This record gives sequence, structure tokens and C-alpha cells, in this order.
Amino acid sequence: MTDFAAARRHMVDGQLLPNRVTDPRLIAAMSAIARERFVPKSMQSVAYLDEDIEVVPGRFMLEPMVLARLLQELDLTGSDEVLDVGCTTGYAAAVLGQLVDVVVAVEATEELVEMATSNLVAEEVNNAAVIAGTLEAGYPQQAPYDVVLVEGMVAEVPDMLLDQLCEGGRLATVINQDGVGKASLFVKHGGTVGRRELFDANTPSLPGFERQPGFVF
Repeated sequence: MTDFAAARRHMVDGQLLPNRVTDPRLIAAMSAIARERFVPKSMQSVAYLDEDIEVVPGRFMLEPMVLARLLQELDLTGSDEVLDVGCTTGYAAAVLGQLVDVVVAVEATEELVEMATSNLVAEEVNNAAVIAGTLEAGYPQQAPYDVVLVEGMVAEVPDMLLDQLCEGGRLATVINQDGVGKASLFVKHGGTVGRRELFDANTPSLPGFERQPGFVF
């Protein structure tokens, strides 16, 4: 039988700490949340490996190091309200729930909404809600957000998501740049959003975020 507590320690010691994840609150959160709960039972023995895990066909849970570095770059505070786009089975929402005030997680299918909600209840995460909706539309009903996390590689970030950031708000995701995944941080200042590349990340693409064709005369 897998010792999941030991696997969590090995994840922190072997994947997070060597890759410049130093935020003690984040490390504590990822040490506490049972990642194995958020993957199919057949995959529980590999839940803590340094790879993305397919939880339903075509949808992946981000590998621990990529998720941790994205969250660290978001400079989360306890009072933040966060939009988690593409939460799959709820793992990142559970981690976020340890770090911020409110988490609104969006998923595209009722199946994933039910799975994520059940997992969050089992982990006793009481400040995160999972809502069914179109991923690229976010959840404007509760905007603006201090932070938006987009869980997967996208060709571009739609304006409708950037518009849901408050002044000083941050958005983190992985951008497909000529076939190479670039973890990126977007920050809104003075109504304008700037982007900064963070690190390379070979992350699976998130459906619905394909680049839109330009207008042709």
C-alpha cells in the first residue's frame, strides 16, 4: 500500500524545494492536501510524480512543480478572491483554499463539477465553490478578482478573463508560444495588462482557448 504522507514529503523535498518554491504557506498547503484523492483510483499510486495526470479524457491535473511555481508567482495573500479556471477535480482549488479568502472554480462539465465539489467537501475546504460554465468566459458574476489561475496551456488569454481582474490583479497560466509552453504572469495596472514570462512548462493544452483567426478582407 502506498504511503501517501511519505509521497507528499517526497514531492515537496524532491520537486518543489529544488525548483525555487520557497513560500512556507504554499509548501504547508501542498503538504497537507491529499493529492491522491483528486485522481482516479487507478492513478493514486502515481499521484505525486512530477507529471501531469489525465483525470478524465483530454483533461489534466497540473504537475506539482508547475502548479506550485505558478501559485508562488501570484503572490497570494489571505484576503485574495481567486478565480480558478479549469479546476478539473479540484486539487488546485483545495490548495488555494488554504491560502486565500475565497475561491471560485469553474469547470465545463457537470461531471467535473460534481467530482471537484465532492473532493473539496472531503478535504473540508469550505471557502471554495465549483461552478459549471464556459472556461474561457470565467465567472464575471463575482468579478473583479484579485487573482485568476488558468490551469493549462492556452494559445492566448481572452480579454473577457483579463477584464475580470481588479486593479493590481494577477493572472497566471502557460502560454503556447510557437509550440513551447511559457509560464506567464499577467498584471493589471492603470487598466492595462502587462505580461511577464516566468519559466518553460510543457503543460497540456486547455480546450477552448485556441487562438482565434484574424479578420481577413
